[in-house]
Amino acid sequence: MVALLATSVAFAQGPRGGGPFGGRGGRGPFGPGGLELNQLNLSDTQRQQVREIRERYREQTQQVAQRLNAAAEKQRQAIETLPVNETLITSATQDMTAAQVEMAIQEARLNSEIWSVLTPEQQAQATKLRAERKAQMEQRRQEFQQQRQKGQ
Repeated sequence: MVALLATSVAFAQGPRGGGPFGGRGGRGPFGPGGLELNQLNLSDTQRQQVREIRERYREQTQQVAQRLNAAAEKQRQAIETLPVNETLITSATQDMTAAQVEMAIQEARLNSEIWSVLTPEQQAQATKLRAERKAQMEQRRQEFQQQRQKGQ
């Protein structure tokens, strides 16, 4: 949950220079930990198109991120309430889930528009890079699990 909140806050902060596609994005392929602009060799025109796409989504995404953060806080408070109030926890968790769904849809739309700016060659390269990154993450996860098992 902490990672999700950090991501939503980072996403809501909007574009920043030097990040993927000229700024920070969501959790999708073009967000933090995603594909870097220089890995796909975008033209200046493509970079500008991506900036414009991101700007169109910026306000909406900030609003969704604020709702997500508020819902997560509401859930945290519900969990800490004594005596345990399962109805309150359920309601707060449902609100947070709805905000997460809205954020995921928003990110998918943003990523889809960015994808449409790429040439077929860039899309193929992005797909390859994404697969490589996924394999590296899986390898790190397995190494971490092995280290944990040795330490037990």
